[in-house]
Amino acid sequence: MSLAPSRTFIFPLFFFYFFFLLQSLPAASSQPLHSDPIYSQSPSPSPASHRLRRIVLGVLFGSLAGTSFTFLIVLFVRLCLLYANRTPILRGPVIFSPVISPKALQFALSDPGRLVPIPGSGPHGAYFRIVFDDGLVVAVKKLEPISSPGSDPLSSSAKRRLQRELGRLARVSHRNVMSLRAYVRDSGERFSVVYDYVPGGSLEDALKKVRTGELKLGWDSRHRIAIGVAKGLRHLHFECSPRILHYDLKPTNVMLDEEFEPKLGDCGLARLLSNGGAPTAQPVSCYTAPECLQSCRYTDKSDVFSFGVILGALLTGRDPHESFSEDAGGGNPGRWLRHLQQTGEVREALDKAIAGAEGEEEEMMMAVRIAIVCLSDLPADRPSSDELAAMLSQLHSF
Repeated sequence: MSLAPSRTFIFPLFFFYFFFLLQSLPAASSQPLHSDPIYSQSPSPSPASHRLRRIVLGVLFGSLAGTSFTFLIVLFVRLCLLYANRTPILRGPVIFSPVISPKALQFALSDPGRLVPIPGSGPHGAYFRIVFDDGLVVAVKKLEPISSPGSDPLSSSAKRRLQRELGRLARVSHRNVMSLRAYVRDSGERFSVVYDYVPGGSLEDALKKVRTGELKLGWDSRHRIAIGVAKGLRHLHFECSPRILHYDLKPTNVMLDEEFEPKLGDCGLARLLSNGGAPTAQPVSCYTAPECLQSCRYTDKSDVFSFGVILGALLTGRDPHESFSEDAGGGNPGRWLRHLQQTGEVREALDKAIAGAEGEEEEMMMAVRIAIVCLSDLPADRPSSDELAAMLSQLHSF
């Protein structure tokens, strides 16, 4: 903590200067001016002069002592306030929902028999389903250790920053964003985060079932999913202060309820799961924006690029991880779709399983154009999530 110079330091200097100036003055003499200096004797100072000097010195030293004491009191109070306002390092369950009992959560996490694995585990940890005795069902993600092996452990300031970020994520409330209900510091640098359980599984699971014919997913459902994801991003980017970036948007982090309403999961976790809270290196995948591979600079437009890949998968039915090199313009979904747009063959990109009425196909072709813009190489050429949600919502009005 830095203390700026204040007038508190000026007063003691002034008093010391005035005191030495007073000491340097000669004592007052009562000898007449016409007295002969050779034979005269300097009389002793009068009692009044002694009293005056004692009064002045008493005032000076009293003022100096009072000022110094006041300064020390102010400094002590400021240090106490700074210490009191410091975020404590919490241990055990931190609960944000009144329906979750800390003891019940701690007991369930310590019992491996209660942890039912959920498909959709990623590089940052594995998901589990927990059913409490009162029937409440939650999803728990056991995160990987924050510090990589061989690196220095998290400092106290980094742990406090991590707690503040988790608390900020817990305040996010939107129908298309999974709510963080609690977190538990298991041991050392391992954390478990608790969300509402979404029974429909992930979008990745749904798309795999669509490709194998196990699930029929019409255009209305796919359109609802796309709009929901865009609205979730809009809430994170524009309605949260400060804004929250997802950092790892992909189908495995989009959960679906029974009516295929999407909920974004793991929002901001990729940023937190690094030593010191800096954005972690993004794994190279088809969902990673080009600027992240070149400069590791992540913005809201990087989330929009990831959304463009998801929208392309919803429209084409193809797995974005597949090679597009055998197709015209190949390389990746964005280049392939741009090539089809330039050649006037956008209709060929649509999933044959959802090709139906002419009106729906027109909407889907317009959605393909939106995906192409989201997949632009330059972030400035991509729409914001606010514009994106508006464009997708207006498709049914054409």
